[in-house]
Amino acid sequence: MIGLLRGSVVLRSAEGEVIVDVSGVGYRVTVTPASAATLMAQGSTVEATLYIHTHVRDDAIVLYGFVHDDERRCFEVLLGSHGVGPALALAIMGSLSPASLSTAVLEDDVETLCTVPGVGRKTAARLLIELKSRFDLPDLSLDRPGTSASGATRATRTTRSEARAALSELGYAPEEIRGALDGLRDDVGVEEMLRLALRELAGR
Repeated sequence: MIGLLRGSVVLRSAEGEVIVDVSGVGYRVTVTPASAATLMAQGSTVEATLYIHTHVRDDAIVLYGFVHDDERRCFEVLLGSHGVGPALALAIMGSLSPASLSTAVLEDDVETLCTVPGVGRKTAARLLIELKSRFDLPDLSLDRPGTSASGATRATRTTRSEARAALSELGYAPEEIRGALDGLRDDVGVEEMLRLALRELAGR
């Protein structure tokens, strides 16, 4: 199995693939659109490193490449979920970073998953349930630094969920709410989190 490729990216195809030249051998690697654009912008003179998931099918061996290894591992966690194939897993990775996906799972944030093309509310809700039991890798842990897996994590989820619900009641859209809550500390309490979020929203 191929786990990593290091070489020059010399071509991008319309099918979402790039060609990585490794010592004169060209490997076809499927990547997200954002990764393809980044790799091509670097030019063929820059050596690129791609972390690879080798997907074996009955009729082909397909290489999926990621700029960061946590993206590859997150992709593989998604593949282990019921009903998630490589195309959907890649679409999720193209829309959400591992950190954003982990946060969505922690906060039961269906709306974030619904921003992924092809993911409806039923699929998103099912994925949230499945991923809670599958995100057990160290770098994808659902536990925040400085918290235990018990009361602190549950309190964080409750605080953010209540703040999200209150902002939604006020008529703010999911994207506005996510932007306002990003970066806020989890230990400030619901009222303070709401005050800071509203101040952020008012300044936009």
